[in-house]
Amino acid sequence: MNPGSGTLVINILSEGKAETYEGIYQCTARNERGAAISNNIVVRPSRSPLWTKEKLEPMTLQNGQPLVLPCRPPIGLPPPIIFWMDNSFQRLPQSERVSQGLNGDLYFSNVLPEDTREDYICYARFNHTQTIQQKQPISVKVISVDDLNDTIAANLSDTEFYGGKSSGERPPTFLTPEGNASNKEELRGNTLSLECIAEGLPTPIIHWRKEDGTLPANRTFYKNFRKTLQIIHVSEADSGKYQCIAKNALGVVHHTIAVTVKAAPYWIMAPRNLVLSPGEDGSLICRANGNPKPKISWLTNGVPIEIAPDDPSRKIDGDTIIFSTIQERSSAVYQCNASNEYGYLLANAFVNVLAEPPRILTSANTLYQVIANRPALLDCVFFGSPLPTIEWFKGAKGSALREDIYVLHENGTLEIPVAQKDSTGTYTCVARNKLGMAKNEVQLEIKDPTMIIKQPEYAVVQRGGTVTFECKVKHDPTLVPTVRWLKDNSELPNEDRFTVNKDHLVIADVIDHDGGTYTCVANTTLDNVSASAMLSVVAPTPTPAPIYDVPNPPFDLELTNHLDKSVQLSWTPGDNNNSPITKFIIEYEDSMHDAGLWHHLTEVPGTQTTTQLQLSPYVNYSFRVVAVNSIGSSLPSEASEQYLTKAAEPDKNPTNVEGLGSEPDNLVITWKPLSGFESNGPGLQYKVSWRQKDGDDDWTSVVVANVSKYIVSGTPTFVPYLIKVQALNDVGFAPEPAAVMGHSGEDLPMVAPGNVRVNVVNSTLAEVHWDPVPLKSIRGHLQGYRIYYWKTQSTSKRSKRHLEKKILTFQGSKTHGMLPGLEPFSHYKLNVRVVNGKGEGPASPDRVFTTPEGVPSAPSSLKIINPTLDSLTLEWEPPSHPNGILTEYTLKYQPINSTHELGPLVDIKIPANKTRWTLKNLNFSTRYKFYFYAQTSAGSGSQITEEAVTTVDEGKEDWRKEIVNGSRSYFGLKGLMPGTAYKVRVGAEGDSGFVSAEDVFETGPAMASRQVDIATQGWFIGLMCAVALLILILLIVCFIRRNKGGKYPVKEKEDAHADPEIQPMKEDDGTFGEYSDAEYQRPSKKGSRTPSERTVDKAGSDDSLVDYGEGVNGQFNEDGSFIGQYSGKKEKEPAEGNESSEAPSPVNAMNSFV
Repeated sequence: MNPGSGTLVINILSEGKAETYEGIYQCTARNERGAAISNNIVVRPSRSPLWTKEKLEPMTLQNGQPLVLPCRPPIGLPPPIIFWMDNSFQRLPQSERVSQGLNGDLYFSNVLPEDTREDYICYARFNHTQTIQQKQPISVKVISVDDLNDTIAANLSDTEFYGGKSSGERPPTFLTPEGNASNKEELRGNTLSLECIAEGLPTPIIHWRKEDGTLPANRTFYKNFRKTLQIIHVSEADSGKYQCIAKNALGVVHHTIAVTVKAAPYWIMAPRNLVLSPGEDGSLICRANGNPKPKISWLTNGVPIEIAPDDPSRKIDGDTIIFSTIQERSSAVYQCNASNEYGYLLANAFVNVLAEPPRILTSANTLYQVIANRPALLDCVFFGSPLPTIEWFKGAKGSALREDIYVLHENGTLEIPVAQKDSTGTYTCVARNKLGMAKNEVQLEIKDPTMIIKQPEYAVVQRGGTVTFECKVKHDPTLVPTVRWLKDNSELPNEDRFTVNKDHLVIADVIDHDGGTYTCVANTTLDNVSASAMLSVVAPTPTPAPIYDVPNPPFDLELTNHLDKSVQLSWTPGDNNNSPITKFIIEYEDSMHDAGLWHHLTEVPGTQTTTQLQLSPYVNYSFRVVAVNSIGSSLPSEASEQYLTKAAEPDKNPTNVEGLGSEPDNLVITWKPLSGFESNGPGLQYKVSWRQKDGDDDWTSVVVANVSKYIVSGTPTFVPYLIKVQALNDVGFAPEPAAVMGHSGEDLPMVAPGNVRVNVVNSTLAEVHWDPVPLKSIRGHLQGYRIYYWKTQSTSKRSKRHLEKKILTFQGSKTHGMLPGLEPFSHYKLNVRVVNGKGEGPASPDRVFTTPEGVPSAPSSLKIINPTLDSLTLEWEPPSHPNGILTEYTLKYQPINSTHELGPLVDIKIPANKTRWTLKNLNFSTRYKFYFYAQTSAGSGSQITEEAVTTVDEGKEDWRKEIVNGSRSYFGLKGLMPGTAYKVRVGAEGDSGFVSAEDVFETGPAMASRQVDIATQGWFIGLMCAVALLILILLIVCFIRRNKGGKYPVKEKEDAHADPEIQPMKEDDGTFGEYSDAEYQRPSKKGSRTPSERTVDKAGSDDSLVDYGEGVNGQFNEDGSFIGQYSGKKEKEPAEGNESSEAPSPVNAMNSFV
């Protein structure tokens, strides 16, 4: 540990391995007043372990398939950064199709031939140790369907393994995360990262949304081609369900991630040091929040408070320690610990019990110098216990300074917001507590601000000439200014051509480089000012162009010819800066009503410098003038002297007069008051008058102050009134106002609508009529009529739950309305109420009506179970909404042949109480389509459809089998008949015996042939004729030679070189028997296929998994599926026997492979 400090230094380079110092450290500082402790400091050495050695088999897969290349980096500290590169250390390109996941794996939504390479390498970079670890390269080979097997590609339908198209298009599914839903937790303040990567063809596009809200726009970011959603600085409000949507042309898939934001403890109020005097009360408060809620525990001098020495003045109340009548021995350091499973907080607070009279630490007679019109801050640093109170006084006999003019800060500082010359003087700070008093005097001097009264001006000088900039400074006589010049904000060049005297800068023999901005800076000890001007250096010959600018402000404003409502204003224009003045704008300020705000009054032509201004009564006017030319407007002139016009009676009345009642027995009269400018004199008031519109009463009037509302009480309910509001002031009344009409307050209607009638239109719609309520009983503005209706129960007795009432409001005086959206075959009740501005009236008597039956919804489900050779069993659930009494079910079905053509339709009626039905005498190995719906007396409901296949007659066909590599997870079946049902079985035999699993599938329709009959082509007919003629001539020649006794040389060659194609077939390599293996050899069943039935032996099958794997020692899971990974493809061995390419006969089309 460093001497004289609490710093602990560990030199790992010279003092052993880093692992030796791994652990949790805590610092404790202690003296006679207590002990403070630090937060726990965790020391962990960084780690960058090597990759576990593993053998990576080459991967071979079909074009369009998904692929995940695992990385699985070693666990390091801190975690490594993952990236994929090739052998040339070039990063592998990524896109919407190929991307790296958050776990480091490389995901392919679908592979392409260009993905074939042998150097997919995952790298892990450990930044802390500055090392990079490399995984063994992974080899990937992508083959197309044509390369795999042209025959398979030609015969497979769109429902097969490879798909109907060579691209293998398919809807999206998620590679990560798995399933339809997952959960994610993140800590408050961290970055939330959600990831969804999907496979499919075409490549899916990912979209994100939050189910119960919107994504925060300024904290949401999308990474990795929108596959990763990141929300920075998450809080508890970001908890909820997030949904990622993967979509391509063939479908959409969703995944919901439930996000929970947890939080390590964070302070709401950390405990603060407390200074108390003996006998005082106080408290330490320690409040923190988190998720889950943190636990608060207290320590004193580093010891848990439960086992610390008892203190009678101390009481613990959860997150608060309360001190009552504290004593000096209670001084200690208290620690508050807020902890939950995600972290903890620790804060020290020193409770110091002192009894000290006040002391002022600011030096006596400190002199403060401040520039006028700026704030002045006078310090009074104090100390004492109990905490002293501070007062400030000015002068020897002055009273305490008030906070309406001065600002008294808690630290004792006195602030004068705008110091003036009369603020100069002696100020005394007095500190008092119950143990004594202390005071200190300081001096304040107010200085005049430094000003540049003559600024340097823009100058244009010819090369070789001399230019002078003037800078005349005015300053406080007690301050000594320093003036310096800058060129382009830097020091002047150190050349004799530059001369600086008291008020001037002179530049002789000007050169081009002298052009720029020259700044005069005047500094005192209290302030500084500056002014700048441009210098342009030109050639000697040209004359500088005139400078165009806005006008200088007008000056010398003068008021003459003072009248009650007008005055004459004169002024002198400023320089027009080479652009003629086009007009002058006159503005005024009303210092009595709107001090500090300038208003537009009038405009006069630019040739005019005097105007007579029309004024309003009782306004304290000041005027200023703005000059305008084609460049712009000048600065305003200095304000003129003030002129107060005489008062007069108001010349207008308030506007927006309204009369509305807030209660049934009052009338609230409101209006928009006149502004101070419109009052025209002092004592602005309003005369409010009212009377009933339809009565003979006189006007009732009252004069109120300058307000905007008056309430008349005791009025009848909802009666029209005439209302007037007239302005007046101390001089007189405004003109007589016009009367407006209002109404006293509304009350609830007294009468319900009568003669309510219901006409049921159909099973979901009813029409309601009622008689209107008399206007007098409405007692307010008619808003409309409101119908309450509810379903009591369904006539079918399926639901007896009392449903919530529904409400429909019809505006105005309508006396009828339609009720849509009713449920068929149900009992309803309704009533009608009239509505005014106050609310609803009483309800009419309940009317009961019943909706007729409707057509039912579709059956809730339809399943086909127990398929046999000639029967299928259907199970269903009744409709969720029968909408009446079910009378029967209708089942229609028809067969579907191999070309997807539909056969004859069969119609069956089924009793309504049935939920299961078995169809018999069906054709074996045939697909059927079913249409199923329910009926009520109202008609037929929506139908539900399903398809199913009857099983094959297994007695007519033996099982065929193939031995495949255990490392493979798929196998292509060839030579199948189009439009035919097959049963497939996959089995495995191991130490636990033989296990297998079966499934049934159907091939698609046959592809239409596009071949042209060659026998009808003219060229073929001509060729055949020529060949026949040639053979005839050859026979004639042979006949003649034979008659002469000669030999035919072709016969000699045939004897010498026998054609291998017609050699007898060897029994050991040409037998066309069923393939068998010694391990799986079983006796042949009766009717097993003979060589004439075109079975394929092991050597003749070019689609065995042996072609794709590196060995035959395959393994199976318990359910019979293959386990293992893709491996490199071996070169195919030559076939030992001839291969039959013909398909099995349709009669025996149901083949099974074991």
